[in-house]
Amino acid sequence: MDRYYEYRHTVGFEETNLVGNVYYVNYLRWQGRCREMFLKERAPEVLADVRDDLKLFTLKVDCEFYAEITAFDELSIRMSLVDLAQTQIEFSFDYVRLDADGETLVARGRQRVACMRGPNTRTLPARVPDALIRALEPYTAPEHRGVASRG
Repeated sequence: MDRYYEYRHTVGFEETNLVGNVYYVNYLRWQGRCREMFLKERAPEVLADVRDDLKLFTLKVDCEFYAEITAFDELSIRMSLVDLAQTQIEFSFDYVRLDADGETLVARGRQRVACMRGPNTRTLPARVPDALIRALEPYTAPEHRGVASRG
């Protein structure tokens, strides 16, 4: 079984710059989209919690680029769990170009998210919801097995 959640994406012209390669900010957008689709498909009860009081704040995001991609490249954005603490989660993202010749890792990113609750003027850290913990269990990155913990 794959230890990642996969979001597939076809690059559009609007995601490229004047030179024709993908503008860097789109990699970060795809991280967010992958995370959102994970919640929709694997943890819908967490989405209900988000509509109520739960807030998922992105604290840190990064991306390292290895190869260029252009319009109409087919991508697999693969999200894995790196760390699970009481109130925070860290994900890794592999950006893989899918070609007739196989797969090419074109970028790798990370994202750290904090769970918060309360009104906007008094938002406080909150425990990662149990439903989210259960949904993330199958997606611990192979190089980080045993790292995900509740402590």
